[in-house]
Amino acid sequence: MTGEQVSVVHLPSAEPEPGVMPPAQPGAEPPATVGEIRYLHTLGPTGTNLESAAHLWLRRRGRADGQVVLHTSLESAMDSVPRTGEHALLACAVYPELHTLVFGNLHTCRMVDCFLWPTHEMVLAAPPGARAEPRTVATHPAPAGLVPPASTRQLVTSNAQAAIDCADGRADACVTTVVAARAHGLRVVTSFGEVPMVFTVHQVRETPR
Repeated sequence: MTGEQVSVVHLPSAEPEPGVMPPAQPGAEPPATVGEIRYLHTLGPTGTNLESAAHLWLRRRGRADGQVVLHTSLESAMDSVPRTGEHALLACAVYPELHTLVFGNLHTCRMVDCFLWPTHEMVLAAPPGARAEPRTVATHPAPAGLVPPASTRQLVTSNAQAAIDCADGRADACVTTVVAARAHGLRVVTSFGEVPMVFTVHQVRETPR
């Protein structure tokens, strides 16, 4: 060995011996009742990767009566979502401050599901006839690494909002989804393709402290 440390953990058998009840685990809780979820709250306005993933989750679960509710941020959604168990937040692994959302709301918000799914095609987009090298680029913090090095980042609340700001002339270009770019009449300057992404579902329910 050359300085590395090896950690060996002995895990209990997954199958208890016949007739023997497994020991209770500290802090163990009943499994989350995912089947109760009818409303998925996530990031808007329309055209975000999270909106698309929310509809996908509802379809996969056979929730014909399910609804996707869009918010300006997951933090604002957390402040307003009813704590009944019928509501959940849908986030993704690269959402800024996801750790704060999780650990700051342990008594009301629990991660109950996750899945891997590609985002929409991510693009650098600009209005038709825009300058070749944008001085300012509107972007959500998560994909800000796609902004050209010579451009100034203008942080916004979502990929869809970045497209809106660009179309309204508040930025020379934007990092957004191809869906939002087309919806707002923007020209694709560079395509970064679809990005494999982990999406997470957080059920909201008031629990005793």
